[in-house]
Amino acid sequence: MTDAAARFVVEGRVQGVGFRAWTRRRALQLGLRGHALNLPDGRVEVVAAGTTAALDALHDALRAGPPLARVDAILRDSAPPVGVEGFHTG
Repeated sequence: MTDAAARFVVEGRVQGVGFRAWTRRRALQLGLRGHALNLPDGRVEVVAAGTTAALDALHDALRAGPPLARVDAILRDSAPPVGVEGFHTG
């Protein structure tokens, strides 16, 4: 099975509400690897690799977010292969 990769940029109240840690837990549950990073403009970037089904499930999860977050929009693009193991936040 070939891995797919995607880059999500999440807009809304997504910094300072546990969004990256929540994303990491969800991504690991889905068997994805990659990262979630705060961007200087208040958005969060999530780059993940795994099966297409797992990436679609992550997209759906990101749309809802953790309880304290408010997700206004998600931009999704393809991404180059992710060369890391596990899922990291920064």
